[in-house]
Amino acid sequence: MNQPRTNQARTSRPASASLTERRKAATQLDIARAAAELFAEKGPDGTTAEEIAGRAGVALRTFYRYFRSKQDAVGPLLSSGGDRWRALLADAGPEADLGEALETAAVASLSTPGDTTEEGLRWTRGLLRAAQDDPALRAVWYRVNQESEERLLPVVTRLAGPGADPLEARLLAAAATDAIRVALEQWATTDAATTGAGSPAELVVRCLRELTGGLRLLTPEAGGDGARTSP
Repeated sequence: MNQPRTNQARTSRPASASLTERRKAATQLDIARAAAELFAEKGPDGTTAEEIAGRAGVALRTFYRYFRSKQDAVGPLLSSGGDRWRALLADAGPEADLGEALETAAVASLSTPGDTTEEGLRWTRGLLRAAQDDPALRAVWYRVNQESEERLLPVVTRLAGPGADPLEARLLAAAATDAIRVALEQWATTDAATTGAGSPAELVVRCLRELTGGLRLLTPEAGGDGARTSP
């Protein structure tokens, strides 16, 4: 008699955990947007953690449950583009040309039509501009990129194939991550639109080709499943 209830409880736990994680992520994003709004209005120095919590509609203790500082609170906004890029890249098949897959996924993550992508880019531009005068905010940006690189490495390693040099895979993950970082930083210094000339998508193509052009993993001579078949 008790066995069916036990099985039901066991099978419901993953769904409950998934719902909990989604709620946590949603709360973190609400806090991140509130922080970004206040930074835009008052600057990081003029903003307090209490104000961010109030704008997000959460208690101060909830704020500190998720974030160590007010600058740390914008991390989810700054990392969202990298999350999209890695997800798109992970969908590439093992037969895909690695260089083309990196470029296609990067461009798609930065230029997908829709309010979400454009909003994310606008937030990123404002935060990167604010970070010029705020070392703590710059540190968050660098940390987000470091974490993105670490998460990108296993994706690149899988797509490169079993014969790929681990050092080359690591260099590629680092170069690709820096290509997006530099493209966004350069774009943030301009008033270029989110699409078209001077956009993040256009700049990231140039940065990717400049930073990864000399890597053997992307040249025909490298061999293996991940090598490019054309210059």
